[in-house]
Amino acid sequence: MARLERQLPDPKELFSLLNFPLPSLNRRDARLSKAADIPDLRKIAKRRTPKPAFDYVDGAAASEFTYRRSREAFDSVELIPRVLAPTPNIDLSTTIAGKKTSLPFGIAPTGFTRFMHSEGENGGAAAARRAGIPFSLSTMGTRSLEEVAEVSQEGRRWFQLYLWKDKEASLDLVKRAWDNGFDTLLVTVDTPVTGQRLRDARNGMTIPPKLTLKTVLDASYRPEWWFNFLTTDSLKFASLSDSATDLPSLINNMFDPDLSMEDLEWIRSVWPGKLFVKGVLTPEDALRMIDAGADGLVVSNHGGRQLDKAPLSIQALPGIREAVGPDVEIILDSGILYGSDIIAALALGADFVLIGRAYLYGLMAGGEEGVTRVIEILEQEMRTSMALMGISTIEQLKGSGQVKPQWDSQVKSQWRPTHEETHPSPLR
Repeated sequence: MARLERQLPDPKELFSLLNFPLPSLNRRDARLSKAADIPDLRKIAKRRTPKPAFDYVDGAAASEFTYRRSREAFDSVELIPRVLAPTPNIDLSTTIAGKKTSLPFGIAPTGFTRFMHSEGENGGAAAARRAGIPFSLSTMGTRSLEEVAEVSQEGRRWFQLYLWKDKEASLDLVKRAWDNGFDTLLVTVDTPVTGQRLRDARNGMTIPPKLTLKTVLDASYRPEWWFNFLTTDSLKFASLSDSATDLPSLINNMFDPDLSMEDLEWIRSVWPGKLFVKGVLTPEDALRMIDAGADGLVVSNHGGRQLDKAPLSIQALPGIREAVGPDVEIILDSGILYGSDIIAALALGADFVLIGRAYLYGLMAGGEEGVTRVIEILEQEMRTSMALMGISTIEQLKGSGQVKPQWDSQVKSQWRPTHEETHPSPLR
């Protein structure tokens, strides 16, 4: 065995290794800086958010089979590296719906957003504005079209509209969206009825939440959430109503199983901007939507929150791209948690991607700053992957052939509940 020659450490070298940063007075920044990926932000969100609100985001329909399979499909995609292929200047900008965006992803429309964090859509819109990406406001948003426009300022904003019973109310929303600078309409067509959200049923989730013994106990672990909730304005569908008291009637009248293609054609006739249809999963439906006047498609299974055991968005994407051809813009929605997921979607036929759960994990973890952290993480993951793949631009990525899906649609999910899911520990 070789003998080690020992010596006293050089004080100068020793002191250069000592680096004790001062504790940050901004606890939110300190908390978020420790998150290395979106799952880290999810863990923070779970600690800081009441269970009904967290599960509303984290859950899916029925057995949540579609949601789990979606994650497995993304995880099975291979990214092929290229060596000795310099990429000194990686450009993640792209064009979608007629305008340039700094990154190839934007924030998806989400409902009840201030239930997750008091900053709600305002936090998401402000973070999106700074990042140079689109922010999408939902019909079921908890900040109004006018409020989001004021926060977004010069930022790009889209509006999501449900095809619902009240055409007069729909026309009013469409006009207000256009008047407030929303340039693209996302018409959601996969909600003739709401999916079976079993976590919500088991949690007894209500909007607004009721102060039962259970919720008071839950609040004791999350005082900041409850303080913000109780000291800010009431939760409501802000673009539809000024009151929280009529939420049940609004929800009951929102969805209509009798809606048809004629309703979509009517929306096309009254909307002057770009129109994308959200919720398409088959080539046949994709072609029907284009024939009805859609400018583009959002391939989406609603994050697995509507029809359980539905096709996976990422697996449906290549067939839809083949059916509609190269000139129709396609946005991929559902299941994005990593920058490599965005790379996979773009390479397999998408022009753009929307993030929903990932955005809300960041919002719950730290409001506007948490959303900014989500965007930073996804951007850095994309840059690192593209550098290792020897790819400099989004267009180069699309034609590279360096993304290989390995999924087999016949393979059954191997998911089993973890100990944490079957025996949850006390939340702190």
